[in-house]
Amino acid sequence: MINQTIMNLLWLKCKNNAWCSLRDVDLSHSYYDNFVGIYIIWYWNKFGEAVTIKVGQGNLREQLTVHRSDPRIQQYAHLNLLVTWTDTLPHLRDGAEAYLGKVLKPRVGSLFPDAKPIPVSLPFPMDLLPSRVEQQARPY
Repeated sequence: MINQTIMNLLWLKCKNNAWCSLRDVDLSHSYYDNFVGIYIIWYWNKFGEAVTIKVGQGNLREQLTVHRSDPRIQQYAHLNLLVTWTDTLPHLRDGAEAYLGKVLKPRVGSLFPDAKPIPVSLPFPMDLLPSRVEQQARPY
């Protein structure tokens, strides 16, 4: 088995170390002035598992403002959409986003940068056991 190095990212949270609500993040705060990074929008299902809605990158204020009114994303708003983000070096963003898209399989958006995926840490645990993946892949 090949041991792949994973780039450890610091996924940010809001007050009291809680995940941020996409609806409630105060994007007018100066913290978001020119903040460019990678973000993930998701919700917790009834089993406590993360269901990824969107993975992306760019100017956080601009991207999240667009997503707050995007009907493809807002169809999940009743499930309490959460968001987290991280800062990465510009030359690593495409590879990190490509990896996150491949692993998290977001429900909205399927086009990711044409870059070699760079394994990065996830903000939440994922059940990626081979037996579960094989069962999901079966057409019967």
